[in-house]
Amino acid sequence: QVQLVESGGGLVQAGGSLRLSCTASENILIFNTMGWYRQAPGKQREFVAITVTSGTTTYADSVKGRFTISRNNAKNTMYLQMDSLKPEDTAAYYCNAFRIGTPYWGQGTQVTVSS
Repeated sequence: QVQLVESGGGLVQAGGSLRLSCTASENILIFNTMGWYRQAPGKQREFVAITVTSGTTTYADSVKGRFTISRNNAKNTMYLQMDSLKPEDTAAYYCNAFRIGTPYWGQGTQVTVSS
């Protein structure tokens, strides 16, 4: 069973930065896509960013230019560098990986941005 473990969340002031990590229990090259989603209290989970094995990346409009998704295949880890954070970025952030029709999710890491 594939396991995804997120880390790097925390409390930061508006304008600050955080880097989230998602480490997989298997070689991440097996995944068709890997990405980040977030869920704020009382809201539905929403897409943040995604990367495919070719290196193509896509971002939600709300984070474009501020967040950067990347991956280190040798470490089986995906990252989300978050800069210029805003209070509206406050949410639980979830790592997602997708392989042959099967999605996998991490347990989530909380990001709180104070104004």
